[in-house]
Amino acid sequence: MSDKKLLTEWAPFEYSPLMVEQSRIENGGKIIMKGILQKANTLNQNGRIYPLDILTREVQNYQKFIRENRALGECDHPAASVVELKNSSHIIRSARMEGTVVYGTVELLNTPSGKILQSLVESGVTLGISSRGVGSTRKQGEHDVVQEDFQLICWDFVSEPSTPGAFMMREGKIAESDLRRHFNRSDRVNRIFNEILEWK
Repeated sequence: MSDKKLLTEWAPFEYSPLMVEQSRIENGGKIIMKGILQKANTLNQNGRIYPLDILTREVQNYQKFIRENRALGECDHPAASVVELKNSSHIIRSARMEGTVVYGTVELLNTPSGKILQSLVESGVTLGISSRGVGSTRKQGEHDVVQEDFQLICWDFVSEPSTPGAFMMREGKIAESDLRRHFNRSDRVNRIFNEILEWK
C-alpha cells in the first residue's frame, strides 16, 4: 500500500454580498472574488502543516494550469484526485505567494455547480476554500508535516472545516494512475523543469 493520501486544507473565504454585487457591476455580470487560498507553516484544523517551500513550489507549478485555463475546482470535496468537468464550479484566475500566504482570484462559473455557488455567495452564506492534493505526511511531535511528494490538485469551495482531511488512496499504482489523469505529460515536464530551475 502507498502512504500517499488525498490531503485537504480548509480556510474561510472572506467576502460580503456587497463585494459580490460590486464584482457583477465591474466584471460584466461575473462574480470574481479575491482572498486567501491557503497558508504555509500554519497548523491547520487537521493537525497538519504545509511547509513554505513545498507550498511555494506547488503554487509555482499551478501557474501552468492558470495560464492554460484549466485551474478548475469543485463545489465540495470529492474523494478523488481528479477534478471532474461536470462538477466544476469555479476557476482560479490567479494564485500567488506573499510571505507564507497564498492569495488568489476566483471566478464563479455559469455551470450548474457554479450557479449554486453564485446563489450561496449572493445570499451571504459563509464558505470555505479548501486545497486538494495528493501526498504523504510525517509525524513531528503533535502534528503531521506534509512531505516533498505533495502535489496540489486544486482549490475547492466547501461548507465547513469538518470536510474529511485525508482519504487513503486505494493502491500506490492506482493513485499514480489518478494523478496521470489530472497531470498530463506537459504538466509533468513542467514540474521537472521547475525543479531544475529551483536547484540553480
